[in-house]
Amino acid sequence: MEIIKTIDLEKTYRDNAMPVHALKGISLAIKKGEYTVIAGPSGSGKTTLLNLIGALDKPTKGKVFLEGEDISRFSRNQLGELRLNKIGFVFQAFNLVPVLSSLENVEFTMMLKGIPERERKERALAIMQELSIDMLADKRPNEMSGGQQQRVAVARAIVNNPSIVLADEPTANLDTATGSDLLDLMEQMNRERNITFVFSSHDQQVIKRAKRLLTLKDGKIVEDKMIEG
Repeated sequence: MEIIKTIDLEKTYRDNAMPVHALKGISLAIKKGEYTVIAGPSGSGKTTLLNLIGALDKPTKGKVFLEGEDISRFSRNQLGELRLNKIGFVFQAFNLVPVLSSLENVEFTMMLKGIPERERKERALAIMQELSIDMLADKRPNEMSGGQQQRVAVARAIVNNPSIVLADEPTANLDTATGSDLLDLMEQMNRERNITFVFSSHDQQVIKRAKRLLTLKDGKIVEDKMIEG
């Protein structure tokens, strides 16, 4: 089953009235359960592609399909609902709400969906226990290490059982050992829960773990290969 499909995807930005072609005709399909890394040098279009897949931006041309539905034609409100219900995000800056505890941060998207307090607390605690961070439930982001914050961000991303989790440079602000632990966790979630992960990264330890590697250069896919093992 295809979770994501793009057809002739293009994105053009304006820089001092000059067009900047960030993506040029990207066509790809990502199936359920894939563990895909989008790699390439800075400025190659990695984050732009992730933002279009994640409904954070709209293409200049082309189409994006999520589970067979053309989301490139969605309104802003429809895109907001889509992100809330079907897409989990993990960012390099963690993006936790500083005034909330880690438990409340994991609960946050469920609160936006109107899930009753008791149910969302139970679900949040269950996923935090699974990720071995339940002891951090009462701590706020400034009381946690970067690795702990990113684990909370992963819990928040997967607690709603999204169709896909998008991770934009998730190890960028972590040391090598902490980044490796985080990737172990994501691989485990991919293997045990069949969660579809798509990474954007130029970190070699992320790239080495890819089961599918998409390489971008100057806004185009220059290599797309499945990794054995």
